[in-house]
This record gives sequence, structure tokens and C-alpha cells, in this order.
Amino acid sequence: MKTYFKKALSGLAALMILASSAIALSTNYEADKNSNEKLFIPQEHGKYGKDSAQCIVQLSLYREFYKQWKASGYKSPSVYDAIGPWRWVFKNCPEASQNAYIDGNNMMEYFVKKSKTDEEKSKYVDSMMMIYDQRIKYFGREGYVLGRKGSDLIKNMPEEYEKAYHIFKKSVDLRGNKSESFVLVYYFRTVTKMVDDGKLEKLTVVEAYDQLSNIIDHNLKASQGDEESISAWENVKGNIELSFEPYATCEDLIPIFNKKFIETPDDIELLKKITNMLDKKDCTDSDLFFETSVKLNELEPSPTSSYMIAKMLLKKDKFNDAVPYLESALQIDDTNQKADVFLLLATVYRQQNNFIQSRTYARNALDLRPDDGNGYLMIGDMYAASANDCGDNDLTKKVAYWAAVDKYIQAKNVDPGIADIANKRIEIYSKQFPGSETIFFYDLGEGDAYTVGCWINENTKVRALK
Repeated sequence: MKTYFKKALSGLAALMILASSAIALSTNYEADKNSNEKLFIPQEHGKYGKDSAQCIVQLSLYREFYKQWKASGYKSPSVYDAIGPWRWVFKNCPEASQNAYIDGNNMMEYFVKKSKTDEEKSKYVDSMMMIYDQRIKYFGREGYVLGRKGSDLIKNMPEEYEKAYHIFKKSVDLRGNKSESFVLVYYFRTVTKMVDDGKLEKLTVVEAYDQLSNIIDHNLKASQGDEESISAWENVKGNIELSFEPYATCEDLIPIFNKKFIETPDDIELLKKITNMLDKKDCTDSDLFFETSVKLNELEPSPTSSYMIAKMLLKKDKFNDAVPYLESALQIDDTNQKADVFLLLATVYRQQNNFIQSRTYARNALDLRPDDGNGYLMIGDMYAASANDCGDNDLTKKVAYWAAVDKYIQAKNVDPGIADIANKRIEIYSKQFPGSETIFFYDLGEGDAYTVGCWINENTKVRALK
């Protein structure tokens, strides 16, 4: 009997508290936004505010009803019992619990969905925004919280995209590589919307894309080994790439960047942004890409920029001009890229008929990348091209083809990917071998060892035309 009496008293006390809370609830909570009451208490009152005992009571009360609501799958009417004491906690002891802000926004989200008019919905969304602001004031993590604030705003009131844009921008600027993937997607959508409506310059889309791409690339790299995380970031990348596509044509990018380049030609960060973006979007044939690459290399010389400039010069058939840039590019740390540089140097010197120097660079490339048969193909081609000039009779004008075919065989053996090319050249140049009579005339037999002279100086074997 005594236990039952205590439970009854407890229930009565709870009902009295609920009754007082119901009065607060009748103001529909959003009345606070138009109220003159101070929402933030002075911090000197401590975690539980000026009336710590009452704070603890109200905190426990709202939590109990909130748990019941959550346990029901957010369907029971206990959310309406929770909102009154929650409101008291929010106003009177805002430092009591960070979870109160998370729970508060969950309740606001529920009320938004239940709203019957746009005005009512707007008030609840305003309340959500106010909850986020107070959470930042008392618990910090501004960039993180702003990401959620912007997301709730754009989801519930897409017409407020301009406000959301500024929220997202600050969040991403603060969080950088720690930005959450969904924030990046929402942010970029607001950027494109602002540009489409003439509220931002088109360049802003490019700058935002560049910033977000760097964040995504960082997280993809950091996620190595975590397939689920990689898949998530790849999806975000694809989403943003798709949104950027209408603004990503060379016709769009070049005029935008050209104007900026003219205004500040010595801005290194701008030059890096221009060259990176034009490279990503395959606009490397443009004069702007060439000019900015050269300027960047002047201001901040690097093997990578020298390499890019050299490739552009080679496309224009300016072989002599490309050489100093290629020589500078040999300082590249990346072994694979360095092998590419050696092959380009080999190409330049071959074009200039300096076969000895060309072969040296081709061999350098093979030393770094022995499974790439292109170096052997190039050497073989030079041997074949030299055949007539390296002999003075019917035999010696043909022997270079033996050495050339040897290189083509090496090429396909180390690099099956170029076997078709190598086999075609073997077929072509095998038809240039000396005949059996010529071999016999010079006292040679098939299979004999033979050293090809001239600049080639290669050991090979005697073979006859079949």
C-alpha cells in the first residue's frame, strides 16, 4: 500500500509539471522568435543555469517523453508532452545537454512535416535554425553544425537556397577536408542555383568545383582499403561532376579564366587553379593553357610544369624549344613520369636525326620502365631507318634490319600490349633481309654471329630472306 501511494504521488507530481508545460506548449514554441525574452542565459550560472534543480527536473521530464516518442518509431503523441519541458531547458539552461539540441531539431522536423500551412512550416524551420545557432554558441563545432543547419534549411525550404549557400560556404571553408560528403553535394547545388539566377559570377562555380574536387580527392586517397568509404566518395564525385558538366566546356572556362589571368598574371595560386582546371577538362590545346603554364613555370619553376610545357611545344612541332623544358622535367620524382620524359627526349632527337642521343634516352626510359616496349620500338625504327646509310654493299646495306627486328622481338616480349605493332614491323622489315645467295657470297651462314657496325654497333645473328 505504501509503495502504491508513493507511485501515485509521483504520478500526480508529473501531471502537475505536464500541466505547466502544456501552457508553454500552447504558444506553439515558435512564439519565441518574436519574443523579447532573452534566449541565452549568462554563462556564469553554470551548466544547469540559474535554477539547477528545476533544470534537472525539466531535462529528465523531456527526455522521458522523448524516449517514449522515439521507441514508438516517432509516431506516438508523446512528442507533444516532450516539447514543453524541452523548451524550458532550451531557454533556461542551454548548456545542460548537447543532446537537447539534437532532440530539439528532430522534434522540429516532425512538426515541419505536420504543418498545415506554409506560414506554420516557416516558423518551425526558423526554430530549427535558432536551435542550431544556440548549439554553436554553447557547444562549438561551428563548421560541423552549420553543415547540418544548411541541409535542414535547403531540404525543408528550397526557396531559401541563398541563405543555405552562405551557411554551406562557411561550413566548407571551416571544415575543409573534414567536410561531410552530403554537405558538399548540397553546397554545390546552391552554388549552381545562385549562378543560374544571376546572383553569383560563373567563375564561382569553377572555384567551388575546384575546392570540392580537392576535398573529395583527399578523402578518396585517405579511404584506401575501405571499399565502402571509397564507393561513397566516388558517388559524391560523380554527383558533383554531373552538376558541373554544363559549366565545364572549354568555351565556358577559357573566357572566364582568361579575364582573371589578364587582371592578375602573377598570381601563382590563380595560375595553378587555371592550369589544373584546364588540364582536368582537356582544354590543354588552348593558348591560355600554354601561356599560364609558361608563366607559372617562370614564377615557380617545377619539373611538372616544365613537362606540361614541353608536351604542348611538341604538339606544335617546336622540338628545339621543347628540349630545355624536357631536360628540366628530368628532375621529376615520379619514376613513371620520368620514363615518359626520356621517351619524349628520344622522340625529339630522333626527329632531328640525332639517333645516338635518341637511343641513349630510349635506353634510359627502358631502365626505369623495363616492361614498356615503346623504347625498343623506337630503337628498332632508327636501326631500320639507318640501314641504307650504314652500308656500302648488298650485304651491309641490309644487316641493320637484323638488329631492328631483334628490337621488335624484345618489344613484344616485354610488352604484350604492343605485340600487334611489333609483329607488323617484323613482317615488313624481315622482307628486307639479304637473300641466301648474298649471305653465301660474303662467306656467311644463317645463324652465324654478326656485329652490325656504323653507329648501331649491335651483336645479332645472320638471317636470310624467306
